Amino acid sequence: MIDHRGFKDGLYAEFSRVAEGLASPKRLEILDLLAQRERSVEDLANELHLSVANASRHLRVLAQARLVEARRAGHFAHYRLASPAVYDVLRKIQSLAHERLPDVTAIVARHLGERPVVDPAPSQLARRVRDKKVTLIDVRPESEFVAGHIPGARNIPVEQLHKRGSLDDLPQNREIVVYCRGAYCVWADEAVDFLQRRGFRAHRLLIGPADWAALGEKVAAGPDG
Repeated sequence: MIDHRGFKDGLYAEFSRVAEGLASPKRLEILDLLAQRERSVEDLANELHLSVANASRHLRVLAQARLVEARRAGHFAHYRLASPAVYDVLRKIQSLAHERLPDVTAIVARHLGERPVVDPAPSQLARRVRDKKVTLIDVRPESEFVAGHIPGARNIPVEQLHKRGSLDDLPQNREIVVYCRGAYCVWADEAVDFLQRRGFRAHRLLIGPADWAALGEKVAAGPDG
């Protein structure tokens, strides 16, 4: 006979390993960052304002849950998501929290104000970019853009928008769509506000390249848009 209790106990113990790996705000943010590109422990510690030791502890938990993998290069380890399914789970957590926890909407509204309710379909956006009806701008750091971006985008990291001449070749009569890491990345909101105050018709895209890929769309790599 099948040992029902033993089967269920063993199975759900394994499921809980994944849940335990996800049960930290910092670890969820680490997964969001790794969806953009590979990162070292030092890079993650700097981004998250953690000590290297603390960042390493979080990465060990994620590795034990088989949610991240490491690539060794000399004395350094570069971490990446273990599978596209990891980002799918992260997106579902965010979506569920947005649906069930009113504080999520309240926090977004308090810090970022009114935002788009629905993004255009990827096929529609891609067509408008190809037809030069939309200028698509990726405001993430260059390293993330090179690792993967939405096809047709040009990279203007948010801090470069403020530099003299950075906007000279942006057409004033064309809609500008700005994106960064995803729905909860504030750089796109900052860039849209900056562009709108300078007379551009700018809007933000709530999804980023990792979401674009999760929707089954191809992501471009390299320095060219």
